Amino acid sequence: QVQLVESGGGLVQAGGSLGLSCVVSGGTFRSYTMGWFRQAPGKEREFVGRITFSGAITYYPDSVKGRFTISRDNAKNTLYLQMSSLKPEDTAVYYCAAAPIMGLFSYWGQGTQVTVSS
Repeated sequence: QVQLVESGGGLVQAGGSLGLSCVVSGGTFRSYTMGWFRQAPGKEREFVGRITFSGAITYYPDSVKGRFTISRDNAKNTLYLQMSSLKPEDTAVYYCAAAPIMGLFSYWGQGTQVTVSS
């Protein structure tokens, strides 16, 4: 059974930085495309970015491009999300997800809250 556990959420002031981690167990992390998503209260889940299994390629939507960076350590089965220049609109529960099959995120973590104060 594949399990994903996020950590690192918290409260940060606008303009600040915060890093999230996601530890994956029970699967073959190094073969998964990994992604980050977020969901704010009353809003639909939003894609934040993804990284290929090797870590060579990342993709971000315009809403976070240049501010967020995804990385991974396959030796530690860990995915990272480094967020900078945070805005109040970045406030959400952040989820990591694993895609054993390209394009299909089928494993999800429980989420970690990020709150950005103005």
